[in-house]
Amino acid sequence: MLPDVVDLLRCPHCQARLAPDTGRGGLRCAAGRHTFDIARQGYAGLLAGDAKTGTADTPAMVAARDAFLGAGHYHPIADAVAAHAADTTAPGAVVDVGAGTGHSLARALDAAPSRVGLALDISKYALRRAAKAHPRAGAAACDAWRPLPVRDGAAALVLNVFAPRNPAELRRVLDPRGTLVVVTPAPRHLAELRDALGLLNVDTDKKARLDAALDPYFTPLDAAHVAFPMALGHTDAATVVAMGPSAWHTDPDAVRATLAALPAPVHVRAEVTVSRYAPR
Repeated sequence: MLPDVVDLLRCPHCQARLAPDTGRGGLRCAAGRHTFDIARQGYAGLLAGDAKTGTADTPAMVAARDAFLGAGHYHPIADAVAAHAADTTAPGAVVDVGAGTGHSLARALDAAPSRVGLALDISKYALRRAAKAHPRAGAAACDAWRPLPVRDGAAALVLNVFAPRNPAELRRVLDPRGTLVVVTPAPRHLAELRDALGLLNVDTDKKARLDAALDPYFTPLDAAHVAFPMALGHTDAATVVAMGPSAWHTDPDAVRATLAALPAPVHVRAEVTVSRYAPR
């Protein structure tokens, strides 16, 4: 793991800074009481011992996400996020909370060549890919609902793309001059697939609920509506279902059977909101 990435981290138990543990090849807190492994795939294991990982993305979900994002279908979303990385002038790193495979983080780092990045996720399967997503990125396992293993004010930019968020922790790790960028689905995101397959609906008040949840810690700056059409083959259409929350509520074989009865390609519209916030 890059020294500049290790410098961003703090112990999830005592909040002391972390440093390489030269004796065993992992990380050790400055207090000397806690040690952590670095997996052979390159990510640091910073989950508390009693962490519950039942909601973590499964190997199948991660593989689907890697395939779909790798095919470029969501490039307009990643480009909108990366534009904010290029604009940020605050000191610090790019920290992606709920980073998944590191796709958005890698695009953001391409747009911010002087910064390092940190991918945080609870899924070890996602972190195995995120740790290798970019030469200037590192990855660590953590629970987004608990204190993040990141130093106070270490981030110039915090990303939260289709991921859970703990507003107090997002604010704590962000430099006072930094920016939070949140990507959420708009009400009609993938509506054609949701209607055909009976998938979960998107909350029509999602943006208002997001602003209200963040309000004690962040001030809204602006929000961009990013919408674009996609022509998906049956395989890609099944993959976008398999990579998201609907994967927990659908039978893959039933999804494929329903899609097979639809004309190919399946014409779907992606619609998301990219919201930007300043810390209070």
